[in-house]
Amino acid sequence: MTAGGINPQVMINALAKHFPDLHVIEEEPESKGTLLKRRAKRFGWLTAFGQLATMVASRLGKSVAAKRTQEIVRDHGLSADPDPAIPVFHVPSLNDPACHATVTKLQPAAVFTISCRILSPATLAAIPCPVINFHAGINPMYRGQMGGYWSLVERDEKNFGATVHLVDKGIDTGGTLYEKRLTPSRADSLATYPLLMTAACIDISVQSLEDAVTSTLKPYQPQGASRLRFPPPIWTWLYHGITKGIW
Repeated sequence: MTAGGINPQVMINALAKHFPDLHVIEEEPESKGTLLKRRAKRFGWLTAFGQLATMVASRLGKSVAAKRTQEIVRDHGLSADPDPAIPVFHVPSLNDPACHATVTKLQPAAVFTISCRILSPATLAAIPCPVINFHAGINPMYRGQMGGYWSLVERDEKNFGATVHLVDKGIDTGGTLYEKRLTPSRADSLATYPLLMTAACIDISVQSLEDAVTSTLKPYQPQGASRLRFPPPIWTWLYHGITKGIW
């Protein structure tokens, strides 16, 4: 389950090599307006606009970071091209009844989520199997968004990495299955951190699904202070980029 994008496509292609009966349910991404209103309700309009500006700048950065993106995909022997042999079901939202009906039709042994909205209690109830999420951050210290970026900003480089965990009703609060810590290149930035983590964590993602289908999952609660992260507003991003070289 995903909202699409290069990172999910890399993961999808890799998983399909190990699980030939893989099916994809792809939702429509949330609109910028919906996202902005939700952020404004939580942080106020100024910070919400600042976070949106960072997201826009990050997308522009993806064009600048295109060479690094190609390097990551190539160096890990992966592909970011859509594979027409992999069935894709399109739904308005993963929390829409259309998604629930698709799950019922497919009867999956396990569900893997990457780069998608939070699943509602109704959606979780409609899935009769383990639901596993790929999270670009080390839980519980870097729950939410841009965990790798925040670990570098806070000089916690040892916790730059990703987590594969079970999904529950919280945000990245389900039991951890596997985690992996990495060292980013100086050429990496907010635009490439998630892809680097995705490419480097194919192995633990595959292993988590193998554990799920063989009923050998062993979730555990990781140590550390739990903190939910959000994108930095543009002024924070620029400050750390200029003063620390962390973009």
